[in-house]
Amino acid sequence: MARRAFKRILLKLSGEVLMGSGQYGIDPIETARIAAEIKTARDAGFELCLVVGGGNIFRGLAAAAKGFDRASADYMGMLATVMNALAVQNALENAGVDTRVQSAIPMASVCEPYIRRRAERHIEKGRVVIFAAGTGNPFFTTDTAAALRAAEMDCDALFKGTSVDGVYDADPKLVSTAKRYDRLSFSKVLADDLKVMDASAVALCRDNAIPIVVFNIREQGNLTRVLAGEGVSTMVSNED
Repeated sequence: MARRAFKRILLKLSGEVLMGSGQYGIDPIETARIAAEIKTARDAGFELCLVVGGGNIFRGLAAAAKGFDRASADYMGMLATVMNALAVQNALENAGVDTRVQSAIPMASVCEPYIRRRAERHIEKGRVVIFAAGTGNPFFTTDTAAALRAAEMDCDALFKGTSVDGVYDADPKLVSTAKRYDRLSFSKVLADDLKVMDASAVALCRDNAIPIVVFNIREQGNLTRVLAGEGVSTMVSNED
């Protein structure tokens, strides 16, 4: 699949990716492996910023379904993303990558507050910036936060690292005949309700012409391959 050249990338990681083979929490070995992949991409000349979900620690929507107040549950989920961001920062800095965490919920003793111009300067200086606490507002997912930060940072693409190698017309873990797409349009994703990201995030990327590239982050070395246009992935864009 031919792919346009990208320079600045926002990498969206689900919190579950940090679990490794566990059922919850943060696996230091898996986190270090992902950090090594990010370092390789940074060393290859890409500018990177990240958004990490919090589902490995706390998922607001699921908690709300069990009786938690939705706003309170979402704030708890935002705090979980800060924990994950600090874990990824630690792994990146252990790998020799200068990293900053910026939180949409101010907590000055832990990390920087989110300031767009400061984040841009960090990226221009070769630092990896991790955006934590979502948008800082309940009722918005980390998918939407990733799309928002990608637009604010003028990113060339949003890369979504998942446990599957792209977007399928059905769940490939349940349907053996599921078809993987190489390319999709934003309109088809929204019309067919394909589970790429939530609808708000997809619409935000569509309106700002930011392609979404879905790939398997669990496969060793796959981030570098996909960035080079060689790995297996699905690109969602305004082009059919």
